[in-house]
Amino acid sequence: MTHDPDIKPTGPSAGNLLSEALAHVSALVRNEVDLARAEIDENLKTAGVAIGLIVGAVAVALAALHVLAAALVAALTELGIPAGWSALIVGVGLALIAWAMVQKGVNELKLRSLAPTRTAKNVQRDAQTVMEVYNDK
Repeated sequence: MTHDPDIKPTGPSAGNLLSEALAHVSALVRNEVDLARAEIDENLKTAGVAIGLIVGAVAVALAALHVLAAALVAALTELGIPAGWSALIVGVGLALIAWAMVQKGVNELKLRSLAPTRTAKNVQRDAQTVMEVYNDK
């Protein structure tokens, strides 16, 4: 077979196709990184709120211990409960409230809630799509 120099190939060259494919993959990776950053920022804001809940719980617990404890102990003592038992009852009740608030804050801070799960799913889907495209060729 002879090669005719006057015949030009139609369509893009292999180099152009490869360059275009790399540009698309590069753009896809940049978009996924941007999505991951946005998702992590959103999750960190949620974590900040959770930390605020924990700090608030501590402040409420301290205020409750200082302001209400004496009044509740006095009220229980007036009802006929010895002062020592009144103080114990009040202390345990306030401690349970503080514990419940801390548990709520800690549950909001679970590590799995900070991970960029939507981005991970998108990356898996993109990788699967790319593999399907290259397997079909």
